[in-house]
Formats: sequence, structure tokens, C-alpha cells
Amino acid sequence: MGSGHRVAVFGAYGHTGRFVVAQLRDRGFVPVLSGRDADKLRALAASEPGLDARPASVDDPASLDRALAGTSAVINCAGPFGTTAAPVIEAALRARIPYVDVAAEIEANADTFAHFADRARAAGAVIVPAMAFYGGLGDLLATAAMGDWTTADDAHIAYGLNSWHPTAGTRAASKAVQERRNGRRVRYTNGRLEYHTDDLPTLEWPFPEPMGTRSVLGEFTMADVVTIPSHLSIPEVRTYMTVEAAKDVSAPDTPTPAAVDEHGRSAQTFLVDVVVRSGGAERRAVARGQDIYAVTAPLAVEAVHRILAGQTKAVGVASAGEIFDAPDLLRTLSAHISLEVRQ
Repeated sequence: MGSGHRVAVFGAYGHTGRFVVAQLRDRGFVPVLSGRDADKLRALAASEPGLDARPASVDDPASLDRALAGTSAVINCAGPFGTTAAPVIEAALRARIPYVDVAAEIEANADTFAHFADRARAAGAVIVPAMAFYGGLGDLLATAAMGDWTTADDAHIAYGLNSWHPTAGTRAASKAVQERRNGRRVRYTNGRLEYHTDDLPTLEWPFPEPMGTRSVLGEFTMADVVTIPSHLSIPEVRTYMTVEAAKDVSAPDTPTPAAVDEHGRSAQTFLVDVVVRSGGAERRAVARGQDIYAVTAPLAVEAVHRILAGQTKAVGVASAGEIFDAPDLLRTLSAHISLEVRQ
């Protein structure tokens, strides 16, 4: 458990940040609340008695240093991560504490690997980007499915979401990504990221029952195309999204998530179906659960727990599947997801 470790949460008052704060408290950690909006931070602190609130801005390194002072780790929940990741990582390196984020932005995650890998490795620091539903969970599932394989021909991650009501943070991150890509799309093929302007194909994906075969958008590319190839030898990584969820997240009038239970989770359900193939063989891992934002919290907090407990396999910038024992970590999430691995 957390043993009273103080963990800074940057973006603590956001939708995902609030789930992370609650999960940290449940696990015995002491969250330190931080973020750019002082008013929102004060309001959150008023509802979380006994917790420090430390306003900080990515444009003010000294404020980030104050926010991280005396903490054992930081979880960055504040997007767009193309703006926040590098400054918060720099602050974590100065404080000599581990950094974990929940970034779903492909370019932001690629930048973290490109810009910080050598420095973090030399410093013996731990930086785990995309420790979230997108990027982290798919990587863990693909790593578990691979088992003793050292290479595979391709990996496919199909997201079976019954709906997707985006948060304000998701919309802000999406806007920032679209501006950066200048109308282009991205995919991972032939061992590299490739930008293109092709239309996305609509395909049929055979999800496990009871979901069954559903229409999906092919090459609806998510952060798994950064995390999985960062440590697994797979030259083709493709991700897919159910058509109804893709329509939800792209529509300008889709409402934000609404809580339906005492944990604050929405009614959204998900099934993540991961298939890796090598030659004529195929291996599969499947995860099912409720609310993609809520399930990000136990992923990020479990990462912090394992880092502080020394249960890691790498230093530097590393994705979830590389730095942790993927099957074991997935088993610890049994209260949040149901899991099936077929090899």
C-alpha cells in the first residue's frame, strides 16, 4: 500500500485527476493537489480535507518545484500533454522523483521517449508515459499476449466502446493534436510512424461474445502505436474503434461523462481486444470494464506503487509493458477489469 507516501497530482481537479486523487487515498498514499487553475484547486482542496493545494504553472519552473517538494512521485493528469509533459518531467528530474502521466496524445508520448530517454537513463530516473486506458492498458495486454515470443508480425488493438462522452480535457487535447498534424492522420507501419491523408476504412471486427462482431474504424490510431513498439519487436501496430464511439467523440455536441454510481463512473463500458500474430499463430488478450477515465486511475496509481516498491524491470523512459511484469500487474486490477489471455 501507499505507506503515507506523498504523491503530487498535476491537474488534480480535472475529470481523470479526481479519480487519481481518490485512488491514491484508497491505496494509502497522500495526494498533493496541484494544477494551473488556483480557483479550481482551492475548490477541490475544500472537498478534500487535510490535503495540500499547490498551484503551479508549466510556464513557471519554480512553482512546479514548490509543487513537487517533499513528494515521492508525480502523476501528470493535465493535458494537452504536448504542453505539460516536458515541463513536469523536467521538474520531476530536478526533484529526483519518478514521473507518470496519462497522456493519450501520440506525439506527446513520442516526444517523451525522444527527448528524455538518454537523460533519464543516465540519471537512473523512471519516467512512464501513457500509463492510462489508451497506451498503457493496450501495451500491457499486448505484452501479456506475447508471452515467450520475442517478435511478432503484427499487433491489433480493437476498442469496443459502447459510447465515448469526451471530457473537456479530451477535447482540448484533440484540438491541440489536430493543429499539430495540420489535417493529417497517423499510423504505425513498417516499423515507424507515418502521416497520411487517407480516409479511415470501416471494417468488421470479431469481438468476443457477448459483444460479437461490430463495425469499427480502421487505423483510428491511439497511443498504443508508441508504447507497444517502444519495447516489442512488432513492425505493424494497428488500432480500431467502434463506429458509435468514434462518432460520439467527434461530434461537437456530445455531453461530458455523467456519473451513475457511487464511484463517479459513467455508464460507458469497454472491451479491449488485443491480437498478436506471428507466422500462422495468433495470441489474444481481452479486458472488459466500465469507464475508460475511471480505469486510468488504478493503472497510474499501481504504476507509482510498483516504482516506489522497486518492482520494476527498467529505468529511463519506459512504457508499462516494458517496466512492469505485465501479467502480474493486470491481475492486480481485477477489481476494475476482467481479463482473459489466450496463448
